[in-house]
Parts: sequence; structure tokens; C-alpha cells
Amino acid sequence: MSTPASEIARPTAPPPRPSRPAHFARVHSETLVPRPLDETFAFFSNAHNLDRLTPPWVGFRILTPAPIRMGVGTLIDYQIRIRAIPIRWRTEIIVWEPPHRFVDVQLKGPYRWWHHEHRFEAAPGGTRVIDDVEYRAPLAWLSHPLMVSRDVRRIFDYRTRALAAVFGPAAPDIKAS
Repeated sequence: MSTPASEIARPTAPPPRPSRPAHFARVHSETLVPRPLDETFAFFSNAHNLDRLTPPWVGFRILTPAPIRMGVGTLIDYQIRIRAIPIRWRTEIIVWEPPHRFVDVQLKGPYRWWHHEHRFEAAPGGTRVIDDVEYRAPLAWLSHPLMVSRDVRRIFDYRTRALAAVFGPAAPDIKAS
């Protein structure tokens, strides 16, 4: 019986942040969900909920068998589609601070660099879900302005709508920035 990829120790550290920050793109997204902090974080702690937050056109599929125990060092393998081409993606959780924050980085996949910080803050009426992503696409000078930035933004716009579908909409008088 083979060992799941999520349980195999990786002998090297996560990739270092590449130099030349001018070639990085950033996405910042905030959404208020009308649920308590612990419940919201618990939802995000289940890696298999990610497919509920990812648009169908991405063709997202988690390859790592359930259950996935989240924590520092957890490796998660996915498959996505970029322009109909299947791509394998592996991330590692490098920061795990329940119920306030976790960070994943790409070890292998479609980007030259991917660093995604997920933050959760108690707020009036629920929990503010904050995503800060820093990434660099291959051939960033060409691919980023033409396709990548638009696609990444669309994914996070979809995620905002999906969170409202899962948790219900925030009260109209409470705005997420």
C-alpha cells in the first residue's frame, strides 16, 4: 500500500521568494460571512471544501485522499485545468494559527511563485475572511496582463459568491471591503 502524498516528508524547504518583485501580482479579497469565527475557520480547515469555492471552469480536483489533517507541513495535491490543459498543483501549509490564519505556498504547479495568506477576523455580524495572494506567472511579462490576472481575479470573485451561497449573505448594512 502506498503512502499518501500528504504524509510523505519533503526533504527541502518551500521555495524561496523569487527576486524582482516588480513581476509579482497581488490579489486582496475580503468577504464577510454571517457565521462565528470558529465555525468559519472550521469550514476552511477542511481542504475538501475548497472545491465548493472554486469555479467549475477551473476543473479543480483534490488528489490527496481524505481526510487531510491540516497543519504546518501538510502537503495537498490538486489537479486544475488552464485553458483545457490539466495541470498538477502541490501546495504546502507553512503557517497554521487557528482560528485566525494559515498560509499555503505552491511547491509545484502553474505559477513560478504562489503565496496565499488566509486570515479570519471576528467582525460585527460574523467573520471577515481575508485573502492575500502574491503570485508570479511564468512569462509574467506576457501571460499576466493577457490572461492570468483576469483569471485569478475571476476565481476570487467566484469565491465571494460561493461563500454567500454556503453561509448566507451578510446583512445588508455590513460591508466587507
